Amino acid sequence: MLTLPQEQEVLAAREGQRALAAFVSNGFETQQIQILDRDHQLQSVQLPASALRLLVDILAELADGNAVEVVPVHAELTTQEAADMLNVSRPHLVKLLESEEIPFHRTGKHRRVKFSDLMEYKKNRNASSEAALDELSQQAQELSMGYE
Repeated sequence: MLTLPQEQEVLAAREGQRALAAFVSNGFETQQIQILDRDHQLQSVQLPASALRLLVDILAELADGNAVEVVPVHAELTTQEAADMLNVSRPHLVKLLESEEIPFHRTGKHRRVKFSDLMEYKKNRNASSEAALDELSQQAQELSMGYE
């Protein structure tokens, strides 16, 4: 169950994100960080740069007060999970699946959606929305509607 971060977590995430962001841009493939354990002993941990970038992104979301969930790209989602990720109702998502706008397969009588397919649909949907907005904006300018 996802929960929104508490105020103290938001503040800690903001500080952590700022501190780690400086190390992400150094160009190294791995980065060694130190963590203070329960016994107040420093422990060194080597992380790939990609993991550190992901951690910075997660901290940025938490700093904005958003809940975060990490999903493997190859993961399969239930229709409810997929609907939640698109911020649509489950019945609307099922219509998208049945109209073959998003690929899916059945596990028994349940539909499953690959995370990567869902993200591809979302990327295409966002691109279409941006193109439509650009076209409307251009039409408004051509008609001198005061949106200069």
